[in-house]
Amino acid sequence: MDDISETPEPRRARDRSFYAALFAVVLPLWAVVPASWLFVAHSLFTSRVWRFGVAGQTAFFLALCEVLFSLHHYHLATHVAGLSPFTPADIAEIQVAFRRMLKAGMANLPEDGGDPESLFTERPGSPEEEIVKLQRHDPRAIDFRNCLRTWFCKVPWSHIKRRNLERWLYWAMYNSELPESDKIPAQYRKVMDSGLDLLQKRLGCQLEEGENPSLSAMTLTIDPVQIWSRPFAFYALVKSANWWLRGHYLREYNVRHGRHNGLEYLIRYPAGGWDHFNDPRPLVFIHGLGLGLVQYHLTLSHLFQSVTDRPILVIIQPHISQDIFHPHFLEPLNRHQFGEKLTALLKKLDWIDGHDYYGDSTEYEEEDEIKVAKALNAKKHGVTLLSHSNGSYIHAWILKNHPRIVKRSCFVDPVTFCSWEGDVCYNFLYRTPKTGIELLMKYFVGTELGVANLLQRHFDWVSNSLWYEEIPNARDPSKTLFVMGGQDAIINATRIKHYLTSHGIRKNLCYDPDAKHGQALMSGGIGHTEIFRWLNEPEHHPEPFH
Repeated sequence: MDDISETPEPRRARDRSFYAALFAVVLPLWAVVPASWLFVAHSLFTSRVWRFGVAGQTAFFLALCEVLFSLHHYHLATHVAGLSPFTPADIAEIQVAFRRMLKAGMANLPEDGGDPESLFTERPGSPEEEIVKLQRHDPRAIDFRNCLRTWFCKVPWSHIKRRNLERWLYWAMYNSELPESDKIPAQYRKVMDSGLDLLQKRLGCQLEEGENPSLSAMTLTIDPVQIWSRPFAFYALVKSANWWLRGHYLREYNVRHGRHNGLEYLIRYPAGGWDHFNDPRPLVFIHGLGLGLVQYHLTLSHLFQSVTDRPILVIIQPHISQDIFHPHFLEPLNRHQFGEKLTALLKKLDWIDGHDYYGDSTEYEEEDEIKVAKALNAKKHGVTLLSHSNGSYIHAWILKNHPRIVKRSCFVDPVTFCSWEGDVCYNFLYRTPKTGIELLMKYFVGTELGVANLLQRHFDWVSNSLWYEEIPNARDPSKTLFVMGGQDAIINATRIKHYLTSHGIRKNLCYDPDAKHGQALMSGGIGHTEIFRWLNEPEHHPEPFH
């Protein structure tokens, strides 16, 4: 087998769409701020401002707003550019996640996962494997080296030396720059040495001593933050559009806006009422990065129009919706905070039972288990969770901390799977844009202040990585659905597809080889049709309560 880990990344040339997006959209929008500074400075320096008519005074006022806002934006960007406030997970949890990463792909399973009916365990594959020393030419070792080099911007594997890998590993474990060898705390050194030993077994080779000084790893939360400015008018337009849509949803679909314990949401109950005992469980939608309601307007409208037999809850996330005027814009919730707030909200709505708060680690007496079973049979507690893109991280948080509240899961363009391989990080933040869509994605989303703050200063790869064995009923088509597109420019859909199918997921995997990121939420596509078919199919549940 050829060693693909030594194949240089093909050089890409900028295509015409890149220049079209640059000159038609990005540059004109970016230029608003410097042009405003020049106009205000020139008007004041020449004293022409006092001779302006109504049109001139209006233009001067708008330009002055841009100048003042740019100072505010610079202040916020400077704050974000500081040290990451993120505290790494418990070291034991990190070690468990690290071992899971090393075990992924170790199992000798067929490409399609084999016959699900013949699998003897609900958790086949990687969790059951041992980390043994592989030979350099072992296909599993080659594949792992090829994936790991993504964290080094896909340089040939032989360019990566031991010290380079140590820097990356130290960041992954401790969210910090690697100190000099004699300054590493003893307990950290022990964990690092153990991790490197396991890593080299999985790589199928010993790391060459020394360091390649020209090589830098993607150490997301300690690297310089990439923030590209945008004008006040842009943020004001997005804010106004989202505000108008909230009113539109209220008028058209009776959707209410609410807050509970710091969590904002939209909620819609069926016009004809909803029966806790016999009607489908509530639907909770968690959106991804972008423009908030504006970006998901068509999806939400379709949900409100076609899913009319159950309540719908839409979680609002101002920190990834370019809502810079929100008081908590730069204060994203972490995994534990979000989980507690959402479960408290669902409890208030009476959509979950008190027992649903606890994870799989909670132990009950046998009598308690019987009581819980009877309660769940009498009243269909729990929700259907639908997430898109970055929303799949939150989906993962809920399944890790509060799995009992999620009775059905739908992952659309999920970034949570195989995130340990680095493709999402590279494609979204580190890759140099060469096409129009890559440039627009970089400018309008990746380098926006709130998004940069979340991804580059609060990213928690341990919490954000979801593993097959953490998904309840992962192979049950009635309870879990995975939707992806083969032309996705953010996730490596082929890798994720292989990871899922290698664990026996086939009937509930909707893979459209021609679809791009987000296309499954647009009407007419294969993924869109499958999502709404799955949402509206009858649930498998106990007999209705009478």
